[in-house]
Amino acid sequence: MPLIVATANVNGIRAAVRRGMDSWIATRTPDVLLLQEVRAPDKVARELLDGWHVAHAESEVKGRAGVLVASRLPLGEVRTGLAAYGPDGAVESGPDTGRWVEADIQLPDGGTLTAVSAYLHSGSTKPGEEHTMVAKYAYLKKVSARLAELSAAEAPAVVAGDLNIAHQNVDMKNWKGNLKSAGFLPEERAYVTHWLDELGWTDLGRAHAGDGPGPYTWWSWRGKAYDNDAGWRIDYQLANRALAGACRKVEVDRAPTYAERWSDHAPVVATYEP
Repeated sequence: MPLIVATANVNGIRAAVRRGMDSWIATRTPDVLLLQEVRAPDKVARELLDGWHVAHAESEVKGRAGVLVASRLPLGEVRTGLAAYGPDGAVESGPDTGRWVEADIQLPDGGTLTAVSAYLHSGSTKPGEEHTMVAKYAYLKKVSARLAELSAAEAPAVVAGDLNIAHQNVDMKNWKGNLKSAGFLPEERAYVTHWLDELGWTDLGRAHAGDGPGPYTWWSWRGKAYDNDAGWRIDYQLANRALAGACRKVEVDRAPTYAERWSDHAPVVATYEP
């Protein structure tokens, strides 16, 4: 049977449900949901996803971040957060802010799929906010270390979510006006290139959409960005070598109108089949 995996930054799960996320789920019938910016206590998130197997990494800061894996299939081992790697290669523990959760999904054929919901820092290049980019680059190093491990593993893995980086010019409507903006800086984009070209991950959205431009996955709530499709493609499903060949299609579920949106991000939905 096909396995449908959907990722979405919900911009607050309670608000998303009020705006119609449940109706989308009922129509789309995904097997796995990878959600970011859950922004809710664990008890609330689980109540809103009653009937699902849930792995949730709640943010330590109330009302911020939070990532979640929800599956119709049973979950095996769950891992939250990312270790920091010291200068000598030693693993250091440290606080995490609800940005990374992994769950081993038990497949009907007896195998497992490692599914990761990730929410990377947005960062800012505004004067006085340089520290946000320092935090972003530090986290990107941790992500790269974990992606190297998952890439080397024989088990299939998908890392999905709001990475807050538009990789190429075709991933943003107004790329010329954002060359110095957080989310499109050369140093950030180089990390994605490293993951794809050196670690062997496949950007399934781009692989199945062709050369672009778009399809975009995020649009500002303000102005006419949505009506003019002035968006960014910052939501991804990345597959390791063991999984990439099983992806049959990738779709961006862009709402028909601004009024029908339940988040400022659109879900990215991939269908996998052996």
